[in-house]
Amino acid sequence: MSRKERIILFILACLNFTHILDFMIMMPLGNYLMPYFGMSTKFFSLIVAAYPVTACISGLIAAFYVDRFDRKKVLLFAYTGFIIGTISCGIAPGPGLLMAARILTGLFGGLIGAQVLSIIADIFPYEKRGQAMGTIFMAFSVASIAGVPFSLYLASLISWHAPFIFIGILGIALVPFIIRFLPPMKIHLAPAGDTTVKPPVTKVLGDIIRNKPQITALFMSGILFMGHFMIIPFINPYMEFNMGFSKTQTPLIYMIGGSFTLVSSFLIGKLSDKYGKFRIFTICLFCSLVPVLFITNMPAIPFVGVLAIFAIWFVFSSGRNIPAQAMITTVVNPAQRGQFMSFISSFQQLFTGLASIIAGMIVVEGAHGKIQRYSWVGYLSVTIVASTFFIARSLARQQQLH
Repeated sequence: MSRKERIILFILACLNFTHILDFMIMMPLGNYLMPYFGMSTKFFSLIVAAYPVTACISGLIAAFYVDRFDRKKVLLFAYTGFIIGTISCGIAPGPGLLMAARILTGLFGGLIGAQVLSIIADIFPYEKRGQAMGTIFMAFSVASIAGVPFSLYLASLISWHAPFIFIGILGIALVPFIIRFLPPMKIHLAPAGDTTVKPPVTKVLGDIIRNKPQITALFMSGILFMGHFMIIPFINPYMEFNMGFSKTQTPLIYMIGGSFTLVSSFLIGKLSDKYGKFRIFTICLFCSLVPVLFITNMPAIPFVGVLAIFAIWFVFSSGRNIPAQAMITTVVNPAQRGQFMSFISSFQQLFTGLASIIAGMIVVEGAHGKIQRYSWVGYLSVTIVASTFFIARSLARQQQLH
């Protein structure tokens, strides 16, 4: 990998860090926000879902237009709006305005993920794409190791508003580096003088519906995200109100889990390139199921045992996404990649929002804030995630991947 490619990867990973942290931090703030505003579990799940659902809508609309523009310009536009929305969350004085700010952030955030993945796919050939995806997904690890614990520390030290202000400041500092080091991304654009008319929306949708690998990739991505995010919104309230662990302990879950994935993401990316994306995806998929059952049916165990269980879950749940994303990028050619990755991102956001809403409908708040019926969410999560094996196998056969 050249020096230029490493710089681009680093910038995109930093951008992904702020983007992911903004989404991640909303969920562990549940044990701050619910008591602070007197929210029910259902209303909190709606606030969590506000970002991904609106991101889905904006991503779907943008999918018909993003491939007409330089990917760098689209990314800068989306990231600027995302920063404005994040800072708006930090100054929201009440739950209604917080909901509005999350919607604003989602409208712009819905464009970011697809552009990052499209840029990676444009720059790196399939043989190197697993390693590149692994580097980008390391942003999740860093967000878990440093971002979430530090943000929760700010929340306990100052208020729940502080983490969003912190993310906004980081985003503002990153923009000049994106402008300076990220090259124009126009490889997907038609040559100068080409007057070919872009196909209408109905034709684009029709082409996707008739393309079996693309439909398979869409549902594989969406369902995988749905199963994963179903248990996340209520992890912190469950750990504090049910298990009795303090606000100073729960950030360690993300720090330790992220520390392990910081190493494993790069390794899994290399293993995917060497031994095959589908094979590594399958191993990570089934290894990620058992920890979910432990997390949602947790007995009274020492906190070190809790950290070990979460570390295993972090490694394999984040690890399965690396080969999955690499497999998904094979179903579309470069000219339509930005458009299709917008559909992928939108499906992921939609199913993430549905996961939060469904979890909020299942769990109820008992005495002293205890979360009840969380085990039901765990069983449903395991079932949904396990089902993606069959979808991924179908995709691998359709694309003749290994």
